[in-house]
Order: sequence, then C-alpha cells, then structure tokens
Amino acid sequence: MLKVGDPAPDFALPNADLEKSELSDYLGKRNLVLYFYPKDNTPGCTIEALEFSDLMDEFQSLDTDILGVSMDNCLSHGDFRDNNGLTIGLLADIDGTLCQDYHVWAEKEAHGEKRMVIVRSTFVIDKQGIIRHALYDVKPKGHARAVLELVKAL
Repeated sequence: MLKVGDPAPDFALPNADLEKSELSDYLGKRNLVLYFYPKDNTPGCTIEALEFSDLMDEFQSLDTDILGVSMDNCLSHGDFRDNNGLTIGLLADIDGTLCQDYHVWAEKEAHGEKRMVIVRSTFVIDKQGIIRHALYDVKPKGHARAVLELVKAL
C-alpha cells in the first residue's frame, strides 16, 4: 500500500473526451485528488462522483483538481459524466495498471464469492507529486467533504 510521503505513481490515461491526462500536468501547478471507484453508474460511485462535483468550486479555490479512476472505458465515462452532470475528470484505466500501481486492485469477498475489484480509495497528491493522504476502502457518502477538509489543511 502507498503511504504518506511516497511519490505518487505516474500515469498517462485517457479521459471521457479521449484526451490524455498525466500526473505531470499537475506537478508544480495544482494539487490533485485522485480517487478510485469500482464502476460507472452504480449507486455508491454515483453518490461519490456527485459529491465531489458539488464541491468542485471549493477544491478549485484551493488549487486542487479531482480525477476519478475506474476500469470503465472512455465512452462509459462520458455517459456517466453527461447523465449525472459531473464536473470532475474521469480517467479510463482499462488494463488496471494504475489500479495496481496504487494498490487498489484487490480480492474481496461478497455473498460468499471471492473476486478481484477496485477498492474505493482516494489519494491527495501535492504540487510536488507527493502523497499527502492515502485513504483505502472508504465509504462514498460524505467522503468528498472529508477529503476537502484534508486539502484545506495542506
């Protein structure tokens, strides 16, 4: 697992508009909230994305951008964004490489069945590319507000 003080693993992934987004886009300029979620258009993931979107202006005023990451494709991300009026960026980690780099791809058991899933997790990365907060296995409701308070303390 990643921890506070670790350098954030690099990435270069397409977003909902098929444009590449990279960690280097933020270095020296903006803080970044990088959050991982299991699947577009599911109840918990929608709650989390809407809450982050609702707080976008407050995050922006703190020089902080928000990117959500799942293994859904760009088209799914575009539909998710458009159908819910999301204002956050969504990155497509189709092969799960970034999920593995951030240690959020793990085996979980539900209803007596074990399977690999994205563990809902959030990382606050400062302008130097250092992880300031690493939050694994979070609950969606109220999470965005809690992350905002962490960013305020940077």
